Amino acid sequence: MSDQPQYRRILLKLSGEALMGAADYGIDPKVIGRLADEIIEVRKAGVEVGVVIGGGNIFRGEGLAASGMDRVTGDHMGMLATVMNALAMADAIEKRGGYARVMSAIQIHDVAEDFIRRRAIRHIEKGRIALFAAGTGNPFFTTDSAAALRAVEIGADLLLKATKVDGVYTADPARHPDATRYDQLTYDEVIQRNLKVMDTAAIALCRDHNTPLRIYDMTVPGNLLRIMRGEPVGTLVRN
Repeated sequence: MSDQPQYRRILLKLSGEALMGAADYGIDPKVIGRLADEIIEVRKAGVEVGVVIGGGNIFRGEGLAASGMDRVTGDHMGMLATVMNALAMADAIEKRGGYARVMSAIQIHDVAEDFIRRRAIRHIEKGRIALFAAGTGNPFFTTDSAAALRAVEIGADLLLKATKVDGVYTADPARHPDATRYDQLTYDEVIQRNLKVMDTAAIALCRDHNTPLRIYDMTVPGNLLRIMRGEPVGTLVRN
């Protein structure tokens, strides 16, 4: 594999739960620090980077709604949680010498810029890491859908979903030891087989705009850079 990056621009989707590490709530400084190191490493290799972070380590709108809260209110709280995570990641990146900008889909001018597509692309072109917060800015849409949307909007060559599993399996590998991992899938196969990769709206958006998606294990140090160099890490989903 070449040491030169195979992608010009990527969109990285991190779940909020990924930031918790071994904790039950909040952000593990060691985990967010390691992720920031990997993002900066990829940026220094010449790859332009956008990031979408979920908020499940603080609030998840769907979960709050299940406990009786109004769904729209719960989703708004979830959006604010993603802003907190994006601010934490920006801080971790900048403490390591990187440059980051937090852009929010809802207006919070004192802490984040508004998401404006042309401005976001300009930040990325200047070598800054753009952190897209507050999902799509609308209730009922997941941060997976936000990641797919932002990937299409900024013209990303690849959408990456960082998880704690090394790809997509025929069944949950934690419950089914005989489950096998897919090396490649098409978007239609993901939808038809009801594989829990991303929600259907996100998968359909990637399919319709021909945006490749790779699911990989973020707990393995160096995986992100390996993918940038063309190594077949995790599962690739494409048309």
